[in-house]
Amino acid sequence: MLKNFLICLLSIILCFCCYYGLIYYKQITDKTNSNLVVTNFSFNNVIDKAKQLSKMPYAVPDTISSSELLNLSYDQYRDIRFVRKNGPWYNQKLPYEVQFFHLGSIFKIPVKINEVVNNVSKPINFSAKYFDYGNNKFNENDDEILGYAGFRIHSPLNTSAYYDELVTFLGASYFRGLAKGQKYGLSARGLAINTAEMIGEEFPIFKEFWLQKPKTKDKVITLYALLDSKSVSGAYCFEIIPGANTIMNIEAHLFPRENIQKIGIAPLTSMFLFGENNKNDFDDFRLEVHDSDGLLVHNGHGEWLWRPLDNSKKLRISSFVDNGLKGFGLLQRDRDLSNYQDFEANYQSRPSAWVEPLENWNEGIVQLVEIPSRQEIHDNIVAYWVPKVPIEAGREYKFSYRLIWLNDVIKGEDIAYVAATRTGQGGISGSEDVSETRKFVIDFIGKNLGSDFSQKGIIPNVSAISGKIINVSAIYNPITKGITVYADYAPHSDNDEIRISLEQNGKTISEIWSYQWLK
Repeated sequence: MLKNFLICLLSIILCFCCYYGLIYYKQITDKTNSNLVVTNFSFNNVIDKAKQLSKMPYAVPDTISSSELLNLSYDQYRDIRFVRKNGPWYNQKLPYEVQFFHLGSIFKIPVKINEVVNNVSKPINFSAKYFDYGNNKFNENDDEILGYAGFRIHSPLNTSAYYDELVTFLGASYFRGLAKGQKYGLSARGLAINTAEMIGEEFPIFKEFWLQKPKTKDKVITLYALLDSKSVSGAYCFEIIPGANTIMNIEAHLFPRENIQKIGIAPLTSMFLFGENNKNDFDDFRLEVHDSDGLLVHNGHGEWLWRPLDNSKKLRISSFVDNGLKGFGLLQRDRDLSNYQDFEANYQSRPSAWVEPLENWNEGIVQLVEIPSRQEIHDNIVAYWVPKVPIEAGREYKFSYRLIWLNDVIKGEDIAYVAATRTGQGGISGSEDVSETRKFVIDFIGKNLGSDFSQKGIIPNVSAISGKIINVSAIYNPITKGITVYADYAPHSDNDEIRISLEQNGKTISEIWSYQWLK
């Protein structure tokens, strides 16, 4: 009798345990699912997530463990191709499609990607159906893949009959964009931390994305990103508008975990091997090899400063102090194929990138870093904005800017622009020793620069901080239909700044060519 009673009591206890266990399990499951499926989703969700993340100790991101994926060669990795017809937005009469990059080779950190439809966010889980593995014979278990390496957005950029690549997000916080008729070149990044500092550079990553699924007539595609690194977390919103010039409106909210020595806002990364100004340093059949040939800065005083890129034997760091920056960018101004003679790389079709603050960034500097390089496979140029205000832990910082991927020559209204920079041995042929002088030849192009420029009172203005300027002259250039300025420079120090511009009646009517001399 007692035995039966104990059995019944035990059964009742087990029933209660199972009942409340199921309730608890459902609560845990619902809580977990709430992190996966989010209703009433907006950019505020990403901002809140970044803010909460910044209050937690930094967690080093997981990496894939598959030796087969990690040991893929360059060609083996390229043999893994996305199957377009299996894509989540394929054949739905949408203005955009999304394609994913597989993990493997140098891309070791899984990235989470979510889709947002009618303000509901759901994860796009990894699936092997999205990929053709080509000649690769390994069989990956879906459960072992935590995400993708990145993604790209396609649109009918050049023709309505084909979905071209528009923008790619792949690796750390790097992304690249294209305008109509362009080939990929320079890259942008979400953030640069301690670039060219002795303590070493820190590379934040975009660890999670939310892609707003477009509607049939949408002109804009919107996506959000969660950034994380040892020093900072952040939330980013990208509004992308493709066209002859592709526009990205970007809003970033940063939450530092710790004080940051130097932060680079809207960083651009490019490659400059050689051009007209340093061709003699390279034994190459081509005349020029670069993704960008100059930095342009439109400062708060209204000046347009042009800094031609260089690739010398020494690290170059140039800082342009400013207040109320209007814009800066790395430009590919030379669009003449005959100046490159490279019919595969098509450097003449690489995009320029221009950054315009959408709010007052106040005091700070535009910094240009030029790293010595002997190979065109390496990006050796970086440009970004460094705010003067210290970046302190526990605070929120917001930066809004427009990033434009373009073909056009960016220049000020009604002012001449720098079209080319050439340099060689200074002095006059047949004269005495000229080994200590350097000749600079600068081409200016503008509407007001005809053959009668001298009658209009247009003259060159050439100066240096410490060196001596001699033999200055200007002549009409019938090829460019502009003005070419010649000047010899004799250095008095190992580090100097040279400037050349055009003036009329005491007013600057051109960009200011600005060059850093390093012995």
